[in-house]
Order: sequence, then C-alpha cells, then structure tokens
Amino acid sequence: MPFLGKDWRSPGWSWTKTEHGWKRIVFYGHELDDDNREIDLKVLCSDNKENLFVGDVCELNTTKRKKDFYNNNTKSQFVFTDKWIYVQKGSTKERHGYCTLGEALNRLDFSSAIQDLRRFNYVAKLFQLIARSQLTSLSGAAQKNYFNILEKIVRKVLEDQYNPRLVKELLQDLSSTLHSLTVHVGRCVLVGNINIWLCRLETILKWQQQLNNLQIPKQMCDGMSFSDLPLHMQNKILYKLSDAYDIINLGQATPTLHILSENRTLWKKLCHFHFSDKQFCRNLVLNDNVDWKLMYFTLQKQYPMKEQYGDTLHFCKHCSILFWKDLHLALLFKDCGHPCTANDPDSLMPISPQHFIDLFKF
Repeated sequence: MPFLGKDWRSPGWSWTKTEHGWKRIVFYGHELDDDNREIDLKVLCSDNKENLFVGDVCELNTTKRKKDFYNNNTKSQFVFTDKWIYVQKGSTKERHGYCTLGEALNRLDFSSAIQDLRRFNYVAKLFQLIARSQLTSLSGAAQKNYFNILEKIVRKVLEDQYNPRLVKELLQDLSSTLHSLTVHVGRCVLVGNINIWLCRLETILKWQQQLNNLQIPKQMCDGMSFSDLPLHMQNKILYKLSDAYDIINLGQATPTLHILSENRTLWKKLCHFHFSDKQFCRNLVLNDNVDWKLMYFTLQKQYPMKEQYGDTLHFCKHCSILFWKDLHLALLFKDCGHPCTANDPDSLMPISPQHFIDLFKF
C-alpha cells in the first residue's frame, strides 16, 4: 500500500528537481531562519571551513536545548501525593510486578515533606544519595519529578535560608554525576534527549551561583536574643547539636560562643555520639591531653557518622508498607498513617535514606 503524504519520498524533507533527477535540499546554518537568507557562494567555496556557521549553529543548538527542556517540563505526567505505598519485591498470586525506586519517588509525597522542617534534611540527604549512584536507575518520569522537587528545595533555601550547606553539597554531587555521565561515561545511559541534560546542568550551575550569593539578613529583634541567655543555657544548647559544622558556625558568632564551642568535653561527647568505642579507641592516645576536636575530624574521614533526623519514613514489617508517619493522628487516634491489621508498634521501623534506597535493590 503506498504511503499517502505530501511527499512519498520522505515526509518532512524538501526536494528539488534537477537534470539528474530529484535531489533533497539540505539547509545550512542561518538558512534555517525564517527570512531564508542566501549563503554567499564565496564563503562556501573557501578553504577555511573550520568556523563556518559556528555562531548560527551554536545559537540554534541553544534554542533547541531550551525548547526541549521546556517541553520536558510542561509535558510532565501526573504525580501522586500518597502518604504510603506498598513495597513489593516479587510476584505473587495476588500481585504481579514489583515496586521500583522511581515509582516510590513519584508516589510518595516528597513535595509536602520538604515544607516540614523535621523532614527537610531527610529528603535532601535522600536526594543526595540518589544523585551519587541511583540517578540512571530512575525512569524518565521519575527523573522529571526528581528535578521538579529539587527546584522546590532550592527555592525553599533561597526564601528561608534554611541549611544551605546541605543543599550545596547535594548540587555539587549532582553536578559531578551529570558531568561524568555526559562526558566520560557516555550519553547512552541517560534517559531522554541530551539537550535536556545539558539544560539541567546549566540550571544546576545557576542554582549554585544563587546559593553562593545568598546573604542571610540580620534579624532585627528587640526582645531577648541567644546571647542574652545565661552561659549554662547556651552551653546546654550547644550540647544538643549533633553537627560539628553547626557548632563551629555558632562559635563564630560571638567571642563567648567561640570559647564554649572549643570545650573539650563537648567534642568528646560528639565523638561518643557518632562513633563506637572500637572506632575511636584505635586512634586514641592514652593520655589526658587528647584533642577531641581533631579526633572527631580524623574519625569522620574513616567511618560513617550517625545520622539523626527530626522525622523519617517508616516501614511496616507486617504489611510491607512504606509511609510517612503522621504524628498528629498517632497522638489523637493512635493511627500510624497506613492501613495495617496488626496493632503491633514493634513492627514499625524508621528508614534511613540509605535503607530507603536498599529497599528497592533486587
């Protein structure tokens, strides 16, 4: 059956009739513009063709990348906002298939989670781990949703100035991964047009510049400030911090806080909190003049630190459901946030970001 179209030779191509038959018209450089300007014959016949049409082709590629990136964002699929999902690792008589990391990323409500300060660090750390090793395992829709949520994370940091250091590390790891995939590994492992990924790299660079230029305004408050508290209360607040960089940054505020932040007992408790006795006893010199601050950063390079989050995802071992735990419902109605027939609190376990990724490794 013949192909019914404008041109039976190839739809979309332009042809011209010559003495030797039909010939396809090939456009060069700025002939692709709407004004259809003619190309100088002397320029085409010259020997120096290295930089021929470089400016026009680069401009055309940039326009095409922006167009592909716009189409990729506007033609996004519907994203679920579920509070829980069923994690299925194999086929049964009742259920077929399995749950993937991309499906969990699409269905769980991460957009609302980043608005909660208790869950913000958890989601940012999870996205950092995905950027390091799991980005290529996501589907096209999951990758699209990943960058949409990442944009909301950056926007929240720019608006609220909340934990910019963690998001800077996330963007740095993501930029390194994309640069390695597009340049060293190859484009075949990426889902979608390469122009979309180049635009995403440009967007990440723009976010990094915005975070580097972020200025935290000075709080104008006539009431009591942190410096007005008694020294023992300031010291007690420092002991509640589990991040060493938060202690160092707080110590740069005033000379008094600097003295409190250099307390040996503070750094000793921080070492005992993040590391086990076996880990720091190997590097411990048996004397009374141990530099616990130096010990902390030495152990940090060798061992993983203990993670602490205000709120995390939970996994029910009885019904294999991954869910966000609603604290208000749990206090009022003893509802854990997911449909479960077992009334056993021991079946619920908090899920760390790394454990979340390991749940979907089959």
